[in-house]
Amino acid sequence: MNAFLKELAIQRWDDHRYYHHSRINQSLHLVSAISFLVAYGLVFIDPAWAALLAWGVSMTTRQAGHFFFEPRGYDEVNQATDDYKEAIKVGYNIRRKIVLMGVWVSLPVLLWWQPSLFGLIEPAVGWEAYAHDVGMAWFFLGVTGLLFRVAQLAWQQSLAKGLVWMSKILTDPFHDIWLYHKAPWHLLRGEWIDPMHHVHAESDAPVAEVQPR
Repeated sequence: MNAFLKELAIQRWDDHRYYHHSRINQSLHLVSAISFLVAYGLVFIDPAWAALLAWGVSMTTRQAGHFFFEPRGYDEVNQATDDYKEAIKVGYNIRRKIVLMGVWVSLPVLLWWQPSLFGLIEPAVGWEAYAHDVGMAWFFLGVTGLLFRVAQLAWQQSLAKGLVWMSKILTDPFHDIWLYHKAPWHLLRGEWIDPMHHVHAESDAPVAEVQPR
Protein backbone atom coordinates (compact mmCIF):
# COMPACT_ATOMS: atom_id res chain seq x y z
CA MET A 1 0.00 0.00 0.00
CA ASN A 2 2.88 2.38 0.77
CA ALA A 3 4.37 1.73 -2.66
CA PHE A 4 0.96 2.36 -4.26
CA LEU A 5 0.49 5.68 -2.46
CA LYS A 6 4.05 6.76 -3.23
CA GLU A 7 3.58 6.05 -6.95
CA LEU A 8 0.24 7.88 -6.86
CA ALA A 9 1.91 10.92 -5.30
CA ILE A 10 4.66 10.85 -7.94
CA GLN A 11 2.20 10.65 -10.83
CA ARG A 12 0.12 13.49 -9.41
CA TRP A 13 3.18 15.63 -8.79
CA ASP A 14 4.61 15.06 -12.28
CA ASP A 15 1.23 15.79 -13.86
CA HIS A 16 0.96 19.08 -11.96
CA ARG A 17 4.49 20.38 -12.42
CA TYR A 18 4.81 19.40 -16.08
CA TYR A 19 1.31 20.13 -17.43
CA HIS A 20 -0.41 22.78 -15.32
CA HIS A 21 1.56 26.02 -15.52
CA SER A 22 -1.23 28.17 -17.00
CA ARG A 23 -3.62 29.74 -14.50
CA ILE A 24 -6.33 29.53 -17.20
CA ASN A 25 -5.65 25.81 -17.53
CA GLN A 26 -5.79 25.41 -13.76
CA SER A 27 -9.08 27.34 -13.60
CA LEU A 28 -10.58 25.23 -16.37
CA HIS A 29 -9.48 22.14 -14.46
CA LEU A 30 -11.40 23.46 -11.45
CA VAL A 31 -14.55 23.81 -13.58
CA SER A 32 -13.90 20.36 -15.01
CA ALA A 33 -13.44 18.81 -11.59
CA ILE A 34 -16.68 20.24 -10.21
CA SER A 35 -18.70 19.07 -13.22
CA PHE A 36 -17.04 15.65 -13.03
CA LEU A 37 -18.24 15.27 -9.44
CA VAL A 38 -21.78 16.06 -10.57
CA ALA A 39 -21.35 13.48 -13.36
CA TYR A 40 -20.17 10.92 -10.79
CA GLY A 41 -23.46 11.39 -8.96
CA LEU A 42 -25.46 11.15 -12.18
CA VAL A 43 -23.89 7.79 -13.05
CA PHE A 44 -26.15 6.14 -10.47
CA ILE A 45 -29.22 7.82 -11.97
CA ASP A 46 -28.56 7.81 -15.72
CA PRO A 47 -25.09 6.89 -17.10
CA ALA A 48 -25.94 8.44 -20.47
CA TRP A 49 -26.60 11.90 -19.08
CA ALA A 50 -23.59 11.54 -16.78
CA ALA A 51 -21.44 10.87 -19.84
CA LEU A 52 -22.96 13.81 -21.73
CA LEU A 53 -21.97 16.09 -18.86
CA ALA A 54 -18.56 14.48 -18.39
CA TRP A 55 -17.58 14.65 -22.06
CA GLY A 56 -19.54 17.76 -23.02
CA VAL A 57 -18.36 19.96 -20.14
CA SER A 58 -15.73 18.25 -17.99
CA MET A 59 -13.52 16.89 -20.76
CA THR A 60 -13.90 19.86 -23.12
CA THR A 61 -12.88 22.39 -20.45
CA ARG A 62 -10.04 20.16 -19.26
CA GLN A 63 -8.61 19.47 -22.70
CA ALA A 64 -9.14 23.05 -23.91
CA GLY A 65 -6.86 24.12 -21.07
CA HIS A 66 -4.15 21.77 -22.27
CA PHE A 67 -4.52 22.35 -26.02
CA PHE A 68 -4.98 26.12 -26.09
CA PHE A 69 -3.54 27.65 -22.93
CA GLU A 70 -0.79 25.44 -21.54
CA PRO A 71 2.69 26.64 -22.62
CA ARG A 72 4.54 24.30 -24.94
CA GLY A 73 8.20 24.27 -25.85
CA TYR A 74 11.08 24.20 -23.39
CA ASP A 75 10.03 24.04 -19.74
CA GLU A 76 12.36 26.33 -17.81
CA VAL A 77 10.83 25.41 -14.46
CA ASN A 78 11.58 21.71 -14.79
CA GLN A 79 14.48 22.03 -17.25
CA ALA A 80 12.75 19.66 -19.67
CA THR A 81 11.83 19.73 -23.35
CA ASP A 82 8.26 19.25 -24.48
CA ASP A 83 9.29 16.12 -26.36
CA TYR A 84 10.76 14.67 -23.16
CA LYS A 85 7.59 15.36 -21.17
CA GLU A 86 5.40 13.86 -23.89
CA ALA A 87 7.60 10.75 -24.03
CA ILE A 88 7.44 10.06 -20.27
CA LYS A 89 3.75 10.96 -19.86
CA VAL A 90 2.10 8.11 -17.99
CA GLY A 91 -1.43 8.84 -19.15
CA TYR A 92 -2.69 10.30 -22.40
CA ASN A 93 -0.15 12.64 -23.98
CA ILE A 94 -1.16 15.13 -26.67
CA ARG A 95 -0.90 12.59 -29.50
CA ARG A 96 -3.03 10.04 -27.66
CA LYS A 97 -5.51 12.74 -26.65
CA ILE A 98 -5.97 13.79 -30.27
CA VAL A 99 -6.88 10.20 -31.16
CA LEU A 100 -9.25 9.91 -28.18
CA MET A 101 -10.95 13.23 -28.90
CA GLY A 102 -11.22 12.28 -32.57
CA VAL A 103 -13.17 9.15 -31.60
CA TRP A 104 -15.30 11.23 -29.22
CA VAL A 105 -16.29 13.67 -31.99
CA SER A 106 -16.93 10.89 -34.50
CA LEU A 107 -19.38 8.91 -32.34
CA PRO A 108 -22.33 11.36 -32.63
CA VAL A 109 -21.74 11.51 -36.40
CA LEU A 110 -21.71 7.71 -36.59
CA LEU A 111 -24.95 7.46 -34.62
CA TRP A 112 -26.57 10.08 -36.84
CA TRP A 113 -25.52 8.16 -39.94
CA GLN A 114 -26.24 4.71 -38.49
CA PRO A 115 -28.81 5.06 -35.66
CA SER A 116 -28.83 1.29 -35.16
CA LEU A 117 -25.03 1.00 -35.18
CA PHE A 118 -25.30 -1.49 -38.04
CA GLY A 119 -28.05 -3.41 -36.27
CA LEU A 120 -26.42 -3.58 -32.84
CA ILE A 121 -28.91 -1.32 -31.03
CA GLU A 122 -32.49 -0.16 -31.36
CA PRO A 123 -32.56 2.98 -33.56
CA ALA A 124 -33.27 6.17 -31.65
CA VAL A 125 -36.53 7.98 -32.31
CA GLY A 126 -36.38 11.71 -31.56
CA TRP A 127 -33.68 14.02 -30.24
CA GLU A 128 -33.87 12.85 -26.64
CA ALA A 129 -33.36 9.22 -27.62
CA TYR A 130 -30.52 10.22 -29.95
CA ALA A 131 -28.85 12.20 -27.14
CA HIS A 132 -29.25 9.20 -24.84
CA ASP A 133 -27.55 6.93 -27.39
CA VAL A 134 -24.71 9.44 -27.81
CA GLY A 135 -24.34 9.57 -24.02
CA MET A 136 -24.13 5.81 -23.76
CA ALA A 137 -21.57 5.71 -26.59
CA TRP A 138 -19.48 8.31 -24.76
CA PHE A 139 -19.89 6.40 -21.50
CA PHE A 140 -18.46 3.24 -23.05
CA LEU A 141 -15.74 5.30 -24.73
CA GLY A 142 -14.68 6.61 -21.33
CA VAL A 143 -14.61 3.13 -19.80
CA THR A 144 -12.79 1.70 -22.84
CA GLY A 145 -10.25 4.53 -22.92
CA LEU A 146 -9.51 4.03 -19.24
CA LEU A 147 -9.10 0.25 -19.45
CA PHE A 148 -7.17 0.42 -22.72
CA ARG A 149 -4.51 2.70 -21.22
CA VAL A 150 -4.29 0.50 -18.11
CA ALA A 151 -3.68 -2.50 -20.39
CA GLN A 152 -1.05 -0.55 -22.33
CA LEU A 153 0.78 0.43 -19.16
CA ALA A 154 0.58 -3.15 -17.86
CA TRP A 155 2.15 -4.38 -21.11
CA GLN A 156 4.78 -1.64 -21.41
CA GLN A 157 5.68 -1.10 -17.75
CA SER A 158 3.68 -2.87 -15.04
CA LEU A 159 0.10 -3.58 -14.00
CA ALA A 160 0.75 -1.74 -10.75
CA LYS A 161 1.60 1.49 -12.61
CA GLY A 162 -1.54 1.11 -14.71
CA LEU A 163 -3.76 0.61 -11.67
CA VAL A 164 -2.18 3.59 -9.93
CA TRP A 165 -2.82 5.73 -13.01
CA MET A 166 -6.47 4.59 -13.12
CA SER A 167 -6.85 5.48 -9.44
CA LYS A 168 -5.32 8.89 -10.15
CA ILE A 169 -7.70 9.56 -13.04
CA LEU A 170 -10.79 8.57 -11.05
CA THR A 171 -9.79 10.69 -8.05
CA ASP A 172 -8.44 13.67 -10.02
CA PRO A 173 -11.67 15.70 -9.63
CA PHE A 174 -11.31 15.65 -5.83
CA HIS A 175 -7.60 16.39 -6.00
CA ASP A 176 -7.94 19.13 -8.62
CA ILE A 177 -10.45 21.06 -6.50
CA TRP A 178 -8.01 21.04 -3.62
CA LEU A 179 -5.08 21.87 -5.91
CA TYR A 180 -6.59 24.60 -8.10
CA HIS A 181 -9.35 26.22 -6.04
CA LYS A 182 -7.28 29.43 -5.82
CA ALA A 183 -6.42 29.52 -9.55
CA PRO A 184 -9.31 31.85 -10.54
CA TRP A 185 -8.22 34.29 -7.80
CA HIS A 186 -4.65 34.33 -9.11
CA LEU A 187 -6.00 34.81 -12.63
CA LEU A 188 -8.12 37.79 -11.57
CA ARG A 189 -4.99 39.33 -10.07
CA GLY A 190 -3.38 39.16 -13.51
CA GLU A 191 -1.14 36.13 -12.92
CA TRP A 192 -1.39 34.16 -16.16
CA ILE A 193 1.36 31.64 -15.36
CA ASP A 194 1.92 29.88 -12.06
CA PRO A 195 5.48 30.79 -10.97
CA MET A 196 5.78 27.23 -9.63
CA HIS A 197 7.97 28.24 -6.70
CA HIS A 198 7.03 24.99 -4.97
CA VAL A 199 8.63 22.96 -7.77
CA HIS A 200 12.04 24.22 -6.71
CA ALA A 201 11.40 22.77 -3.25
CA GLU A 202 11.29 19.27 -4.73
CA SER A 203 14.97 18.72 -4.11
CA ASP A 204 14.53 19.61 -0.44
CA ALA A 205 11.37 17.64 0.39
CA PRO A 206 9.80 14.27 -0.42
CA VAL A 207 7.45 14.43 -3.37
CA ALA A 208 4.37 13.64 -1.28
CA GLU A 209 5.15 16.54 1.08
CA VAL A 210 5.64 19.30 -1.50
CA GLN A 211 2.52 21.47 -1.47
CA PRO A 212 1.56 23.42 -4.62
CA ARG A 213 0.42 27.05 -4.26
